[in-house]
Amino acid sequence: MANSLDGKVVAVTGGFGSLGFTVAQVLSERGVRVALVDRALGPHPGTLPRSLADALIVGGVDLGTPQAAQDAIDSVGSRLGGLDALINIAGGFRWETVADGSADTWDLMYQMNVKTALNASKASLRYLLASSTGRIVNISAGAALRAGAGMGAYSASKAGVARLTEAFAEELKDKGVTVNAVLPSIIDTAQNRADMPDADFTRWVAPEKIGAVIAFLLSPDADAITGALLPVAGRV
Repeated sequence: MANSLDGKVVAVTGGFGSLGFTVAQVLSERGVRVALVDRALGPHPGTLPRSLADALIVGGVDLGTPQAAQDAIDSVGSRLGGLDALINIAGGFRWETVADGSADTWDLMYQMNVKTALNASKASLRYLLASSTGRIVNISAGAALRAGAGMGAYSASKAGVARLTEAFAEELKDKGVTVNAVLPSIIDTAQNRADMPDADFTRWVAPEKIGAVIAFLLSPDADAITGALLPVAGRV
């Protein structure tokens, strides 16, 4: 039986990062034609996995700017003949207490996490509406549901991504496009291991597992799911 994702065109924002690479690899293995969109000009030399050798690279994109997001998505649409799904991974993290931190950090987290997803989603809309299987999958966070100390700005921005997901899902539910979000806990990346060397990494979420959940949300099996906030927490 043919893979249900064969030939689908999927744009992954934040595509040059650890999670972006991994999600793109998981999708590519399922026959997806992947476009990697990122603020960096290109992947660091030697970091692009061989399995993504055929991926479309769209670098130097400030997704916080609506026109830049539109230009990037239009580039994907014209070069790959359309767009079936958008995976919003682009974003950032800051640990900072409310008492000792800056209001500027709240603005930064909103810009990096909410506006990038908002702009990319709006830019993708006409392509997704033209697809028979339009999908948006956002990366929110478990912290969107409850903030810990030092997590206020980040958690608020990821809660914003969750509300964006729900609102857009309601707007599009009768138009053939589903919008869902994945809420990971701590992702097992090299950077997180370096930042928390004494942690039990086995409790964290492997990026491949997040990729598999996203692949499911892109599949026909998830046609009836929209507006969902899906925790992928491992054993955290």
